[in-house]
Amino acid sequence: MAVEQLKNRIRAARGERPPDLVVKGGRVINVFSREIVEADVAIYDGLIVGVGSYEGPRVIDAEGMFLCPGFIDGHFHIESTMLSPPELAKAVLPYGTTAIIADPHEIANVVGKRGIRYLIESSEGLPVDIYIMLPSCVPATSLESSGTTLTCEDLKAFQREERVLGLAEMMNYPGVVAGMNGVLDKIEAFSGYVRDGHSPLLSGRDLNAYIAAGLRSDHECTDLEEAREKMRLGMYIMMREGTQAKNLKTLLPLVTRDTVCQCSLVTDDLHPHDLLKEGHLNHLIDIAVGQGIDPLLALAMVTLSPARYFGLRHVGAIAPGFQADVLILSSLQPVTVETVLKKGSKVFDRGVFTCEFPRPAPTDNLSSMNIKSYGPHSFAIREGGEYIRVIGLIPDQILTKNVVVKAPVYNGSIVADTKRDLIKIAVVERHHGTGNIGLGMVQGFGLKGGALASSVAHDSHNIIAVGCTDPDIFTAVKAVEKMGGGLVAAKNGEILSRLPLPVAGLMSDLPLEEVARGWKEVNGAAGILGCHLEEPFMALSFLALPVIPELKITDRGLVDVGQFVHVPLFVSEHHQE
Repeated sequence: MAVEQLKNRIRAARGERPPDLVVKGGRVINVFSREIVEADVAIYDGLIVGVGSYEGPRVIDAEGMFLCPGFIDGHFHIESTMLSPPELAKAVLPYGTTAIIADPHEIANVVGKRGIRYLIESSEGLPVDIYIMLPSCVPATSLESSGTTLTCEDLKAFQREERVLGLAEMMNYPGVVAGMNGVLDKIEAFSGYVRDGHSPLLSGRDLNAYIAAGLRSDHECTDLEEAREKMRLGMYIMMREGTQAKNLKTLLPLVTRDTVCQCSLVTDDLHPHDLLKEGHLNHLIDIAVGQGIDPLLALAMVTLSPARYFGLRHVGAIAPGFQADVLILSSLQPVTVETVLKKGSKVFDRGVFTCEFPRPAPTDNLSSMNIKSYGPHSFAIREGGEYIRVIGLIPDQILTKNVVVKAPVYNGSIVADTKRDLIKIAVVERHHGTGNIGLGMVQGFGLKGGALASSVAHDSHNIIAVGCTDPDIFTAVKAVEKMGGGLVAAKNGEILSRLPLPVAGLMSDLPLEEVARGWKEVNGAAGILGCHLEEPFMALSFLALPVIPELKITDRGLVDVGQFVHVPLFVSEHHQE
């Protein structure tokens, strides 16, 4: 920084020269002292230079309004919104989000380094700062087939990128605890950077070992005592409330004035319809306040707290020297955003964008749809025993149960039994033409007929489908393949609804409103088929994630997550659980 520029900043702070902008008469949310102070905010050269009494050539009258730092989401997967970064910025900016910490492991699992580069380039120059945590687990495990593999050297190539902050969620917690070399190499390579954790239900000595390896956060807590144990051991607790995983109300009792610096509110995976209907972090703040949390504590968890955890010393507060990312709110209960300033410039004002959004980077090299020939017969399961393992859904969670039931058999094959809410599930490998198709059964969808299929299947994003008949499963999977990726509902050989996702089979290039409309239509079609889940495609997408207990499925078959091994569909009676 030129000395003269610094002198001018000091002069503006002292009132010896006019600032560029003064936001006058507002009630400033002080996230340091957790109090509200009536004051003017002086802005010069994109920075806040003073909080007090100021005059200037340009004034925004904020009398009666609240002034708050811009919101920061500390754990977010852009791909789950199905939006390009510019469209995502348009979606969250009106709700006060000015920074996102993104983990691009979804697109990286499909197209590797090209996917990371696409998100970095497409998020350049946006009015929402998008920081990158490099995906640590591509593939997430050795129990599935992803589009590519990212080595330690691949990740290190991105280390010096301006908006790269560190190593994203280390999902392979068994590998950490077991001391696997490849896993530990990545952790060690990012010594001195932020290193996020991911350790659902981990406890005791194994949890100690995981934290000792250098993983400092967790967003997978589903139980208050689990979160309390992790916080006591020094972990930063990200309280998640997304489309599928809703843990916020359970974990909020952990928050006090003393612990708030160790907590933040995050969304993790948020689908387009929820963005359009509920908003973003504003919605989480409203939930927290509705549960009795002091609004100033709730605001601290989306401003100063995540900024400090990620080492973003220039954002997260309204104070001298901080970047002028300022929200003008007409209400704290509910949070109502009137105006957003980004680096001192007005980018959103009373329902209207006042800034430009650059176009996303080209997507020509981001397709991945290479499937070996298959037919309806590919989804048949021959009888092999009296009892089978079944994936049992848990409402509002990405955790599942490992259920053992008597096998539904007809003419020597395993079939759907809608009376017991048992339907077939399949995962079709789509990256390398291996011909792998993992088959099993799931309970909890409520489907009475037809099939659902999607190329969004965490984390390897093969095509996942559920259905009541093999021909309908085939129809749905084939439609996803032909679109180059997307979501489909089908019945009796007919496509009821579809949502194309041509960018790596994960994202659209359309605006939020159009994607949300398509999302609502395919979910509505699932409802017509009898599915009673609020978000059936979101629930479906997590059933292929073999790092979340208990029972999951990949293109290679069923996975017992606790043992971290593949297990057969059929079990003997004496193994019934």
